[in-house]
Amino acid sequence: MDNRFSLFLISALLLISATTSLPENSDDAIIRQVVDAGAGVGETLSDDPLLGAEHHFTLFKKKYGKSYANQEEHAFRFKVFQKNLKRARRHQRMDPSAIHGVTQFSDLTRSEFKRTVLGLRGSRRLRLPTDAHTAPILPTEGLPEDFDWRDHGAVTEVKNQGSCGSCWSFSATGALEGANYLATGKLLSLSEQQLVDCDHECDPEEAGACDSGCNGGLMNSAFEYTLKAGGLMKEKDYPYTGTDRGTCKFDKSKIAAAVSNFSVVSLDEDQIAANLVKNGPLAVAINAVFMQTYVGGVSCPYICSRRLDHGVLLVGYGSAGYAPVRMKEKPYWIIKNSWGESWGESGFYKICRGRNICGVDSMVSTVAAVQTTSQ
Repeated sequence: MDNRFSLFLISALLLISATTSLPENSDDAIIRQVVDAGAGVGETLSDDPLLGAEHHFTLFKKKYGKSYANQEEHAFRFKVFQKNLKRARRHQRMDPSAIHGVTQFSDLTRSEFKRTVLGLRGSRRLRLPTDAHTAPILPTEGLPEDFDWRDHGAVTEVKNQGSCGSCWSFSATGALEGANYLATGKLLSLSEQQLVDCDHECDPEEAGACDSGCNGGLMNSAFEYTLKAGGLMKEKDYPYTGTDRGTCKFDKSKIAAAVSNFSVVSLDEDQIAANLVKNGPLAVAINAVFMQTYVGGVSCPYICSRRLDHGVLLVGYGSAGYAPVRMKEKPYWIIKNSWGESWGESGFYKICRGRNICGVDSMVSTVAAVQTTSQ
């Protein structure tokens, strides 16, 4: 191993320790080093990309509590796991400022991943629902260099949508939770299940693009439903099940947060930052192809589709994130995801700013809240 490769490997391992706060010699530390740390920065990969795959599959099953119905299913999932190791290595080459490796989705095929945890509908073009507005242009002078709504009390805990394509509902509730905090000073966890069960708003410009629970939806349509319904209940009053229950249990007397209006934000990144700082966390759409293998760092892939398939919450931005040796540090957005705290950086994702990477600037919405009597 030459000195240059050793330097890259040591730097990457130090980054893993710093970004994930893992104890030394833990299974987590081992499992997240499956991907060759030198990939993507001009170094040669090891001869066998699947060296130790069976051992890492054992660690993966232990960490995420995975079990399979029979030996046939076990063998199939191991093959999928091996393919995802290769995918993670490809992602590492294409996205060297992030760390890619094993996640809870490493035994899912790409189609399974899309079907079970991605659920954005009607996402090809930016549309204005009936009650939406175009956000006014805000001044951008004097914006803070770094900003994070987590530091200001406007972001609830990371949630987990489970095996349900309800990401759109988590994005929508996250934006309303933040807006409600700004309006009332109270941080309330709001009900995604109400949206899953009760919201069937449709995109008038695209046939069949209706909010459909675990089968997908759109944040702006969710805001329109919330406006018409009068508001959302608290999470504890209408708890999340991660399934399409079929029956709407909405109780108007228990509304905890209400929408006064919502707006679509300009694609200009300075305007997105200004709206974020002024109006609270923003509902955004993204292409999640690199998120299946994301472990940490700032994701800034060389090539990424802008076909939007996942709804998330924009909570902040940073001026300079980690980058490997010989690469400039990158400004980034801070994204709250809905795949639990064991994914990414404690449930959060960093993606670079400046080039609409993975379409992150293409569909951005802000919502305003009004105080209700039942809070």
